[in-house]
Amino acid sequence: MPVPLALVTDSTAYLPQDAVDRHRIAVVPLSVVVGDEVLTEGVEISPKDVAEALRAKRRVTTSRPNPETFAAAYTAAAEAGAEAIVSVHISSELSGTCEAARLAAAEVDIPVRVVDSRLVGMALGYAVLAAVEARAQGLGAAEVVAAAERRAEGTRGFFYVDTLEHLRRGGRIGTARALLGSALAVKPLLHLSGGRIEPLEKVRTASRAIARLEEIAVEQAGEGPVDITVHHLAAAERAEPLAERLRERVPGLRELYVGEVGAVIGAHVGPGLLAVVVSPR
Repeated sequence: MPVPLALVTDSTAYLPQDAVDRHRIAVVPLSVVVGDEVLTEGVEISPKDVAEALRAKRRVTTSRPNPETFAAAYTAAAEAGAEAIVSVHISSELSGTCEAARLAAAEVDIPVRVVDSRLVGMALGYAVLAAVEARAQGLGAAEVVAAAERRAEGTRGFFYVDTLEHLRRGGRIGTARALLGSALAVKPLLHLSGGRIEPLEKVRTASRAIARLEEIAVEQAGEGPVDITVHHLAAAERAEPLAERLRERVPGLRELYVGEVGAVIGAHVGPGLLAVVVSPR
């Protein structure tokens, strides 16, 4: 049956596929450029492929969807019976995806509300799921947007990388450039703040950084109902034990998801990434 309000996001939300299918969320993919080859995230290139390319020191960059791709997704939703669209996306500080979505929205014959989540990964994903819940309650586009924005505002993302070099090369490091002189000799913890990647703390060893990441996540989760995602890139041996410890230590935990980031974010953080997304309900 038709869905009067369609939901669209992009491939950097890294939502579990069963959630995408169950809730009928349209996902517009970003691209990864390896050398001169442009590859579609989740279709033509995997996280493993990106990790291998980075280890081989190949040139890896990323590219937003073009407005025509968004227009096609919006048109398809309209043809399927949608009367309005809410389109929730990666932070505009990190990608031009929102800009492309807005350009497309102005060209289609259906109302489209574009939401800049100021987030990425499952931090963005939780905003999309909040929109899903609001839509299920029969709320209109404005209320669905408000629900997504509320969830986004309360969601926090913290992460550890083995090196800042990949973020530096991709120009995604914001004021964390101030760390570059010394951070290559330490293990940086970063976070999402104001839609940007910002420095949080400097820790001397990887084990201490991961322990500190755990403490920060527990502190942020507090006592109330909360969902948590543990992301990684080529570091399942770090992610799974961290997830188990958080499962034991967070009293209000509702759902915990462990998932590898996709190729686009992987291109900017490099192998060894470990991230925790904390999203109060």
